[in-house]
Amino acid sequence: MQRAGVRALALSGTVALALVAGCGQSAGVGSGAAQGASRISTGDHGHPLEKSDIPWSGSPSPFNAQVKLTDGRRVAMHYMKGKGLLVQDYSPKTKGWSKSALVHKTKTDACQGITLKAKDGTVAAFGDFGVYCADGEPPTESVAAVATGPLTKWATHLTKDFDGWEKIAVAAGGKKVTFSGGGDTLLWTKAGGFPAAG
Repeated sequence: MQRAGVRALALSGTVALALVAGCGQSAGVGSGAAQGASRISTGDHGHPLEKSDIPWSGSPSPFNAQVKLTDGRRVAMHYMKGKGLLVQDYSPKTKGWSKSALVHKTKTDACQGITLKAKDGTVAAFGDFGVYCADGEPPTESVAAVATGPLTKWATHLTKDFDGWEKIAVAAGGKKVTFSGGGDTLLWTKAGGFPAAG
């Protein structure tokens, strides 16, 4: 599946502080999907904005993404080689970024750009990875992530053997997020999170 936009040849990954909890198999597309939550310690917001270390000849790089919330906060994500998908959040009060933190850990190649969307205090994102993406092969894992409130905890859902999500729709009030792609959908709700293991 080709997403409208950029498919890049590169490696994924970087360093970050996070605790990953609640991983398990859950209903999803492909051979298996796991959900979990990354609890991220934001600490102070006196850090610089970090960028992906994956080479890219054009501008802007698809391995960096940023979205602004209506209250002035911002969320930035980037891939780092051998590490995975990382996040930082910006505080308009201190005019600085939090320390970079890991949302999804993987050593496989970053496949395509990062998609971020924010609405009514809810931020949603997805990114794709694959063992041979640097050689032009399609993704073998697609991670969907959602955070609300202080943006210190990211709920994640990993779908394996899947070409990747294409769109994010955040419902009014930020209470529901729908990820879609290839005729499949994945639903996150503020009340129940991602689908439970089943």
